[in-house]
Amino acid sequence: MAKQPHLLVESADVHETAIIPGDPGRVERIADQCEYVEHVAENREYTVVNAEYNGTSLTICSTGIGCPSAAIAVEELNAVGVETVIRCGTTGALQTGIEIGDMVVATAAAKEEGTTKRYESAVYPAAPDYGVLSALVDAAEDNDEEVHVGPIVSDDAFYAESEDYVDDWEAANLLAIEMEAAAVFSLARRKGMNAGAICTVDGNLVEGTQKGAEGDEELPEKAKNNVERAITITLEAATTL
Repeated sequence: MAKQPHLLVESADVHETAIIPGDPGRVERIADQCEYVEHVAENREYTVVNAEYNGTSLTICSTGIGCPSAAIAVEELNAVGVETVIRCGTTGALQTGIEIGDMVVATAAAKEEGTTKRYESAVYPAAPDYGVLSALVDAAEDNDEEVHVGPIVSDDAFYAESEDYVDDWEAANLLAIEMEAAAVFSLARRKGMNAGAICTVDGNLVEGTQKGAEGDEELPEKAKNNVERAITITLEAATTL
């Protein structure tokens, strides 16, 4: 397989399981919990690193913001032989009582985005692989961590999430909102890959808090701290797959 045009990787460059945060900076935070770290490629929003965690070889690859760039990452990872992708990111809560710093494991993602519509009908589900979903929940329990488990929504328009949209998502009992999972789940299903997602809550839209609300930092301190714990859960889950 030829080198991929965006990730700049070939088949021999990656492992079968990839952890895919959105933020390129989070690639380094994940790698910090690993051993034998090797930087493979860096281009645009995509940073690719190989590492080992508890004897399991992994690839870590950022996807950037949103479903279009996440779809490119999944397409190209699939093309070079990756079989499992696990999103480890951040999300905004949509239900009262879900606090900043909590973690959400997605059982499905509503398609409030345009990318998957180029691949398939909107009625087809964006759902994770059951094995990956179970591994994330089990890893959380093994680490004595509580996680919210349920459906989320993936949205394209960060600055157009009006009160009407938020009220509708809340009424539908969607737990949280982020920007990549629908594409990751849908493309993985179509290509015979396994996918899952765990996200740390960085704000609560129904309670009027969003990322950046505390000043110059994107993430509140509690969310920053729990990103590390979500990374640990993700790595632990990856070793069981």
